[in-house]
Parts: sequence; C-alpha cells; structure tokens
Amino acid sequence: MNIDTSEQSQLEKFSRYEFKYVLNSQTRKHIEDEISHFMRYDGHVHPELKNRYFVRSLYFDNDLYSHYHEKTDGIRSRKKFRMRTYGREFQEGVPIYFEMKGRHIDRTYKHRVAIDFDHIPLFQDPKQVFQLLDIYPNNWLIEQFVYDTLRKHIKPCVLIDYLRRPYTSDYDMNFRLTFDDSLNACPSSELFYNDPNSWRQCISGYCILEVKFHRRIPAWFHKVIQANDLRRRSISKFCEGIEYCGLADES
Repeated sequence: MNIDTSEQSQLEKFSRYEFKYVLNSQTRKHIEDEISHFMRYDGHVHPELKNRYFVRSLYFDNDLYSHYHEKTDGIRSRKKFRMRTYGREFQEGVPIYFEMKGRHIDRTYKHRVAIDFDHIPLFQDPKQVFQLLDIYPNNWLIEQFVYDTLRKHIKPCVLIDYLRRPYTSDYDMNFRLTFDDSLNACPSSELFYNDPNSWRQCISGYCILEVKFHRRIPAWFHKVIQANDLRRRSISKFCEGIEYCGLADES
C-alpha cells in the first residue's frame, strides 16, 4: 500500500470518553440482544468472522515498561504508541496506521497517521527513526514519536490480536459500542509476526465491552447498564498482553 505524499502528513485526531466492562458470554448475549433494537453493525464487519473484524496492534514501550506502569499506577495523564492494522499478513489495500493513544483525566484521545508498509522498519529501528521526519514532514505525531524513541528509548515490544464486533447508533452518531474477544498476545518487535508457538490467550471466555461517547450515554443504555449490574473496569489490552506474556507485572 503506497501513501501519496500529500497524505503522509495528514494527522487524524479523535477525542471521547471510553468506559470498559468485562463480560461473560451469557451477559454479552443478553446485552447484544437488547441493543439490537437501537444499534446496528458498522460497515466494516465480515460475515465469515461472525460479524466481527480482526484487529492487530503492535505496542511500544521501554525496557522499564514505563507506559505499562503508568497505566497500572493510575496516572491520569498518559500516552502510548502503537502500530495498527487489520490483517495477520500484509495485503494491498488494508490500512496500516501509526497511533498515539492517551488519556487526560477521564477523556481519551487518539492521534493517527496512515503509513506505508515499506516504512515500517523505520519505526522499529531507533538508528533509522530520524528518516521519518523527512518522510512525514511537519507531522506532530511523528515528531513526538521520534523524540520518545531517542529520549525515552521506546521500542516495539508486544503484539495484540483480537476480534471486534462494533455497533453504531441510528440515533446518535457519536455513540458506539464494541465487543472485543479472542484476545491473544505475544512478545514481538514486528507487526506481521505469526509464530504460532509464541502466542498467549488472554482473559479466555470473556470479552471487553467498550462504550464510546462524546458527551453522555443515552438514557436507554443507562437502563441496560443497570439491568445487567455492569461495573466499569480499568482494563487495558496492552497491559493484559504484557502480563500474559510475562514481560512485566504490577509489583
């Protein structure tokens, strides 16, 4: 996939609230049955994946796992970098993004830029990372990543895969639900790494429900939360992957 020069510095920005819940299969089914009256799948699902789509993220951290500990310590202003795509192997036309995901107090934000497959090695090698400044000129996200690579010594460390079933609202375009399951992780410095012996299954038998909104949760979904006695969880796929792979722990 080749990115036009005019698009290489185009930075996308997102900001919203995200509440997370961990569901067993029975609760998940009950909730999906209820929301089907108000929401529908978004346009990216695949019938052969049971109306889900595949997500792969390669996360960056340093040898001290500073980003991991910022999350587990509950630091309210934090960020981390990741590379994201939607296939286990490179395919023409499947997008690859470089992203910074963060939180400030209770609000989450994400900045991302589409990147070229041929540039992936530059993100993975601190000795070559400077070249990204010329390839993606005047891009604040790339500048921040280069700085953190050189000063904080971050590097790719863990690969996270999962399947996502997304719902959008017919009544509120800013309200979105995603059910993420089949979470797997492995230590890796490569985005398209697929050694079957390296993977670890995470939170088996459960899914993560993410509730995403800009200002408020609709009243009808508040009733769903109350009826199912849902309790918010401070859970991170990145941290789960780090722990299941034995790369770091909360101690």
